Amino acid sequence: MEISENFRHVLKTYLEPVRLYHALGVVCVIYVGMLLTRLMQRRKTLKAAFEQFPGPPGHWLLGNTNEFQQDGTDLEKIITFGENYPYAFPLPFYHRQDDIAYRFLTAWIGEGLLVSAGQRWFRHRRLLTPGFHYDILKPYVKIMSDSAKIMLDKWETYAKTQESFELFQHVSLMTLDSIMKCAFSCESNCQTESGTNKYIKAVYDLCDLVNLRFRVFLYHIDFIFHLSPHGYMYRRACRIAHKHTGEVIRKRKEVLTKEKEQNLSQKKRNLDFLDILLCARDEQQQGLSDEDIRAEVDTFMFEGHDTTASGLAWILYALACNPEHQQKCRVEIQQALEGKDSIEWEDLSKIPYTTMCIKESLRLYPPVPGMARKLTKPMTFFDGRTVPEGCIVGTSVYGIHRNATVWENPNVFDPLRFLPENTAKRSPHAFVPFSAGPRFKFFQKIIRK
Repeated sequence: MEISENFRHVLKTYLEPVRLYHALGVVCVIYVGMLLTRLMQRRKTLKAAFEQFPGPPGHWLLGNTNEFQQDGTDLEKIITFGENYPYAFPLPFYHRQDDIAYRFLTAWIGEGLLVSAGQRWFRHRRLLTPGFHYDILKPYVKIMSDSAKIMLDKWETYAKTQESFELFQHVSLMTLDSIMKCAFSCESNCQTESGTNKYIKAVYDLCDLVNLRFRVFLYHIDFIFHLSPHGYMYRRACRIAHKHTGEVIRKRKEVLTKEKEQNLSQKKRNLDFLDILLCARDEQQQGLSDEDIRAEVDTFMFEGHDTTASGLAWILYALACNPEHQQKCRVEIQQALEGKDSIEWEDLSKIPYTTMCIKESLRLYPPVPGMARKLTKPMTFFDGRTVPEGCIVGTSVYGIHRNATVWENPNVFDPLRFLPENTAKRSPHAFVPFSAGPRFKFFQKIIRK
């Protein structure tokens, strides 16, 4: 009895709500203290390592976070920093830096070719390579041409009114329409009915939300983003996108099974990207799982329309700012078409000046202005300075393309830079709008064509 009374006394004393809150507060303080201690130790280690790398001064806690206000001048600041601190300079940021922005995408696109690594990436690359053979790609030219016609018909309406309009939205819908047809053989009608298709809206919402999360540093903390209204919108859009992709995959599997059972030929329709994914087999005759297929389809939906639309919009802008080059492109294309109303695969090699203009626009306005990788081992520069393992090393594509030590008059639009004799004089890494290395080589044949 006495023991029971003592037990009740202990419960009343130590589990009293106010004292329980005090205990939780102490635990939180200890936890925050441990985090700050680890942070300070890490900062001390990095400060010692980066003494050999002078850079722009930053806040003692926030680093250089406040330098970048998303006001349209951020890319120019990188160029200025590069001029003041050649080759490499540190830019500390107050946010998680593991896997940089890729982890913001994985809930939507899974572990496709964009974000996967190691043996998984090599296996998927090997399985998908047949899907980028010229014979597979040739029919896509007409599909893309038809999508472009729909966009141009809409622009004719604006031309008659003499009213200005934001063309990026139109170009984005056109590239999305093209990738839907090429990847799914799906007639979405998104260029004319963009507001009624839930999947199209979900794709746009996801692109916007990923971009928003990257720019708002508090959203880099998972639980804050998860609890925010934007986090709720992101999860809802993911569910819509995944449901649609899963349903498309299920129906196509049924069609392929029926064709196989009835010994039907696929010649009646073009072989699309989804067909390649579903029929791909490795050395052990093992294919991709449904989850892997969905990840690759969602990856191509993201990569295939967003950056392409950005690149096309800037190409049109660059040509509009340089009408003399625009006129040369117009004449060259008209000669290549020889009276036809749409371009064909064989015509692509007949427009070298237009191709040079496209490359020059990609140099000045790369769709992906930077990239970053986490070091798995120390990296030593040619001048002997070393960056320690675990750091995020960023490469400014925009900065390289406008570096005066690499390009003469870098801010001038000059397509002749890409004449074969001029290109041969430069480093192959002077022009990297699509990155470099094994990931770039996977798409290199297509880009060149």
